[in-house]
Amino acid sequence: MIEYFMECIYCQHSKLYELKSGQMKCAKCQRKFSPKKIKKDLQLIECFCENNTANEASKKFALHYLTVKKRYSLFRSLIANFLENGYKDKTVLEYDEYIYLEKSKQKVKQNIFDGQNFLSFHYENKIYNLLLPNLNRYKNQFLDERTQEAHFKEFSKFMIHNKISKTKKRDNLITQFWLFFEDAILKYKGVSSENFFYYLKEIEFKFNYTKSQQHKLLTQIMQHHQLLTG
Repeated sequence: MIEYFMECIYCQHSKLYELKSGQMKCAKCQRKFSPKKIKKDLQLIECFCENNTANEASKKFALHYLTVKKRYSLFRSLIANFLENGYKDKTVLEYDEYIYLEKSKQKVKQNIFDGQNFLSFHYENKIYNLLLPNLNRYKNQFLDERTQEAHFKEFSKFMIHNKISKTKKRDNLITQFWLFFEDAILKYKGVSSENFFYYLKEIEFKFNYTKSQQHKLLTQIMQHHQLLTG
């Protein structure tokens, strides 16, 4: 067993031992961890913050695509939790509603039901987004010809993004976020309804923090996750 000095990811103690398995063992807390796994996570965190797709990251570091995809999904889940906890008890300065629908679907009114509806809140020079119930709840009623007229009205409302707006001016942090969101979501070439929340939160995270802040925060979030899960 070779004595090796670095920092324990669990307790930050400096005295570690290298085991035959390649893992490191802390002399203080006696916990083990894999430097290779930590290195891989740091590499993928860097790719994630640099907006590399899972496919691009897998090629860059010769990793299996599914391995990277699962790690990216974990990043998004942890980021969403971090953002939800960070927003608690904050004072909201403005808010506005937004409905996102892929441009390729916007010409057919029935595609309204594929839209993602969310509220954007401005607080402390940051943005927080609350995903609202999916518009699919209107679909069965719309398909009933007897109620089409009422739902044409819903479609018209859909085209007016500011129907519950409480913003001071049209050009504000919220509209800046929407432009950022519209550009960022394009690289994913379609996001399922089930996963939309996590991609929305990723984009919220990247809008609120610089790349260096993202890297630092996500590294800390992952370290905390490893501490909890062992």
